[in-house]
Amino acid sequence: MSRKHAANLEYFQFRDLHPDVFMGTASDRYAGWIGQIYSRQRYEGNINRRSKMVGGKSFVEEVLPVESVEEYFSHFRVLELDFTFYRPLLDREGKATPNLHTLRAYTKYLNKEDRLILKVPQTVFAKKLRRKGAYAENKEYLNPNIFIRQFYEPALGLLAAWLEGFIFEQEYQRKQDRPSAKEFAGELDEFFTAIPKENRYHIEIRTDALLSGPVFDVLEKHGIGQVLSHWTWLPRLSSQFQLSGGKFLNSGNQLVIRLMTPRGMRYQDAYARAHPFNAIIDGMMDPQMVDETVDIMCAAIADGVQSNVIVNNRSGGNAPLIAQKIAEQFFEKHVAS
Repeated sequence: MSRKHAANLEYFQFRDLHPDVFMGTASDRYAGWIGQIYSRQRYEGNINRRSKMVGGKSFVEEVLPVESVEEYFSHFRVLELDFTFYRPLLDREGKATPNLHTLRAYTKYLNKEDRLILKVPQTVFAKKLRRKGAYAENKEYLNPNIFIRQFYEPALGLLAAWLEGFIFEQEYQRKQDRPSAKEFAGELDEFFTAIPKENRYHIEIRTDALLSGPVFDVLEKHGIGQVLSHWTWLPRLSSQFQLSGGKFLNSGNQLVIRLMTPRGMRYQDAYARAHPFNAIIDGMMDPQMVDETVDIMCAAIADGVQSNVIVNNRSGGNAPLIAQKIAEQFFEKHVAS
């Protein structure tokens, strides 16, 4: 690794790793990143503190103002915004929800080269939704009209200049609840036939039994990317990649890798260990996750595919430091070769 590269990584500069590598994080605005991504003096007296219940325990989250995204994009090339997962941008009457107002606030601080990835609302793509402490069937599952009218159209209207991708995340499905892979593939085919054709769609399927031939055939038919996700109950990244035959299925020559939680560790446990997200936690981050991410990035580059690597704090404690380790390995494996 050159002195220039080493100096850039010391200061968490990930924008110049490679033309086809977009490093980013899942959400931003973490006060735990002050001194890494954010300037301490800039936000003194302007940090919002809120309580969050996770796994029956209360945690205090410290959140920076939206304007901090300016500093974020001086370090990263892409940002995944997760909050869009929890409600559409418009309600049933066509009125703006708080999510749309928040997105509009972001646009005030974005430059033309900044890129956003949005999570599609769970109302559209989750078979079950958590309501009052229990999971209930989602009656709006795969409703194309909700996707188009309440999310896709307002998202394009507001963010067309910056949108890099849409992630459809589906929850893990237990054996007694899940359809067959063939049935699931049919559901996907019908839904993606009914919505606008796009080369920015990516699906994260969190049930490994559904990562099979009929489903991949539908993804390839519609040009939808397979999100490779380092997550609790999924196989390793390399195994997920091989299940599709090592193909990059997105018609826009894009790949999304999401580093979410350690394998075998539940969300609430990962959150509790990582909080307040200001350091890598000993024994939490899997070194093989880093190795496999870099190997897949290099394979994508060889195929002319852009990698969007999205790092979550919960995958090891602190997303900027994890991104730093990925970048170091990338320079050793790709640039040196």
